Amino acid sequence: MPIYTKTGDDGTTGLYGGKRVLKSNTQVEAYGAVDEATSSLGPILAQSIEKTDREVLTAIQKNFYGVMSFLCGAPTTTIDRLNEATIELE
Repeated sequence: MPIYTKTGDDGTTGLYGGKRVLKSNTQVEAYGAVDEATSSLGPILAQSIEKTDREVLTAIQKNFYGVMSFLCGAPTTTIDRLNEATIELE
């Protein structure tokens, strides 16, 4: 099933709130790098691992989501909600 965004491929991408920037923009590069780091935790979390290791990795992953939200320009209230859901590490 094809998906059409009607924005064409003009070398830009949309940020939170609709602002468009070049795909080569450092902001886009930064949240892409964080997204890759987050994705790399998925296969580890899919394995049978110690509960404390799972909790730590899940907390890291949730913090990465907050970082990506910040980098794409999400409002602080959205980031605050993510932080509230994050497991505190001792």
